[in-house]
Amino acid sequence: MKPATDDRLVGRSVARREDPRLLSGHGRFVDDIELPGQLHAQFVRSTVAHGVINGVDLTEVRNVPGVVAAFSAADLELGDITAQLGRPISEFVPTVMPILARDRVRYVGEPIAVVVARDPYAAEDGLEAAKVTYETLPPVTSEEQAFAAESPLVHEEAAHNTLVDVTPFATRGIDRIFTKAACVVHVDARTGRQNALPLETRGVVAHWDDREEQLVLHTCTQVPHQVRTVASRCMRLDERAVRVIVPDMGGGFGLKCVVGREEIAVAAAALRLRRPVKWIEDRKDALSASFLAREQHYTARAAFDADGRILGLDADVVCDMGAYSCYPFTAGIEPLMAAAEMPGVYKVPAYRVRGRAITTNKAPTAPYRGVSRPQYVMVVERLMERAARELGLDPLEIRRRNIITEFPYTGVNDITYDPGSYLESLNLCEQALKEAGWYARQAAARAEGRHIGIGYSCFSERTGYGSKAFAARKMEVVPGFDLSEVRMDTSGAVTVTTGTMSHGQSHETTMAQIVADALGVDIAKVKLHQGDTDRITYGWGSFASRSITVGGSAVRLAAAKLGDKLRAVAAAEWGISPDETELDRGGVRRRDDPDAFLTHAHLADTAYLRSHLLPKGIDPGLTATAVFDVHNDGTFSNATHGVVVELHEGTGQVEILAYVCVEDCGVAINPQVVEGQARGGIAQGIAGALFEQVTYDAQGEPSATSFMDYKVPTAHEIPDVSIHHLETPCAFTETGAKGAGEGGTIGAPAAVLNAVNDALRATGVELDNTPITPETVHRALTAPAPEQTS
Repeated sequence: MKPATDDRLVGRSVARREDPRLLSGHGRFVDDIELPGQLHAQFVRSTVAHGVINGVDLTEVRNVPGVVAAFSAADLELGDITAQLGRPISEFVPTVMPILARDRVRYVGEPIAVVVARDPYAAEDGLEAAKVTYETLPPVTSEEQAFAAESPLVHEEAAHNTLVDVTPFATRGIDRIFTKAACVVHVDARTGRQNALPLETRGVVAHWDDREEQLVLHTCTQVPHQVRTVASRCMRLDERAVRVIVPDMGGGFGLKCVVGREEIAVAAAALRLRRPVKWIEDRKDALSASFLAREQHYTARAAFDADGRILGLDADVVCDMGAYSCYPFTAGIEPLMAAAEMPGVYKVPAYRVRGRAITTNKAPTAPYRGVSRPQYVMVVERLMERAARELGLDPLEIRRRNIITEFPYTGVNDITYDPGSYLESLNLCEQALKEAGWYARQAAARAEGRHIGIGYSCFSERTGYGSKAFAARKMEVVPGFDLSEVRMDTSGAVTVTTGTMSHGQSHETTMAQIVADALGVDIAKVKLHQGDTDRITYGWGSFASRSITVGGSAVRLAAAKLGDKLRAVAAAEWGISPDETELDRGGVRRRDDPDAFLTHAHLADTAYLRSHLLPKGIDPGLTATAVFDVHNDGTFSNATHGVVVELHEGTGQVEILAYVCVEDCGVAINPQVVEGQARGGIAQGIAGALFEQVTYDAQGEPSATSFMDYKVPTAHEIPDVSIHHLETPCAFTETGAKGAGEGGTIGAPAAVLNAVNDALRATGVELDNTPITPETVHRALTAPAPEQTS
């Protein structure tokens, strides 16, 4: 039962409770941890993209001053990491990823040995003394090479270098639909390989605790319980003997929601040496040898009738997943996401899709904010734009004719979409740009010979993935539920646990808002605990915008249970039924007597210190636990992004003049936090659209090993973003909230690309690939004008 007062915190922009600590320099990150006798680790990494290891000689390494130890795979004898899907071999081929490479290396930067020294500099010196000999093999560095009959195999068991090959949807008669359609449009789009690039690189400090008989890992991960599971299995320890603690974390964005090899190797070294060992990833390794993302190729076509209504969608998706499957999501994470959700916000009556994951001699791929949705949304939005042009329709009108407006809606992809504001967000976004005068300014600029374009993207963000959604992918490890405990002490202060893991999303604030409202306590009295596998019973961490939808729901349920117990304790003292009481700010009140009020501290004193007064059936203490899972297809946030760009003919630069985001994430627990998530996501989406890309040369050497080569946008390139909120409460979560973590990234590439193409309209050139480089824009602007037909 909710508190009787209406001074709710949920829905208000409460100041972030994390900020005083973080902004005053009192945060504690992995690199801040210094333990007595601590050593430092660095990794000997492969210098070739593909090769057989003939020998690993660490003799001279161990003679380097300051080096304490050096371990190869043979020295540590660790178990491997193998991510699995429960699919036949024709659909999925698992890959074994050793913690340290043993027999073969499959990408530049693959860890081969770990050097442990008294300080980081000695560890670096030790790397120089390592001698690794290879029999080099031809690398596979592109989709074309991967599929070529004569190409080498990255993994012998993966024919055609294919790890995933599925066709989950194929409407009967779809070819006939395309044959008879009034209009068929095609898109062939490629997106660049990216780095999630959190401000804090990966890192771990591991040590053995003699008293607890535990190996303790302080690490920056989004999934502490999964790290514990993998670490214990690789080192053949009971899970109880491994504790994972996550301090403050400077970003993750999906890169840290998979289990890395280095943290396991460092833990094994600490266990072997019985001394603390620290590893902090340097930026070169973070850019080139860490998990990457996004390199995808879409060949798609869409059929429309003469009125612009879509009749069918047909797509082939190829995702370059690098050398190995990530744990626990596997190489299927990107093609399965794209295949399942590509129809998005549109009423697509017929659908066929093939999704493939290929393996190449590149660093492996992990989920990155949005996971395939920025790519397939871009492709579908390009199809809409192209069809509008072919049919002579306004590009927003063709969207209005196809967008889902009646809910719940079950799509051709067997997913049921809960109520959203798809059409409303589109209309409001257009209205905002018109009222700001951008359409008039565009017309005036074009008369002056300037190249200004306006582009849109409409999309949904599936959030609240529960066990059902992940089980549909046939994952062997099935994420889903979350568990929370809410406990009140004798002072009336509240401690809440969550299995989610904040890496910048303000959980200490938003979870406290939920608890404070549910119990009627001052938010200052609520403390969140997260990221400690000994204090948190179990959790799946944070990814896929699940923190508030799933984790927040578990917190709300647990708080509600504790509220019921507080009312029961108060009712027992008054000798009435709990139904005759209600929670109010600071305690419990009698419904029939507003002056009868018992404070939380008084009730807690009774529950703990005078438990002999409790009637039979009410246990001492004030603790409640709850589990929440989403048993349907999840929930869908939605948004429309509108962008205004200007193309500069002399340099090919793309300048973003205006950006409007109309988003609907259900009940916004904290609107300021939601806006922060949207702005950060949009910045990353713009980065993918215009700047960031990792490429490889013919030998498999990565191009971007520093910020001199990996072009990251700065505050100068990211515009002010105007954000408008709509609110369609979710019926499937306890708070009415939908996820908001990835939407900004999902919508930005399509909107920017469409705006650039609108600015290029007079040239006759259309672009479908990202990133859109200045060279590409300059060529388009200076190309000969298309011939006019009479």
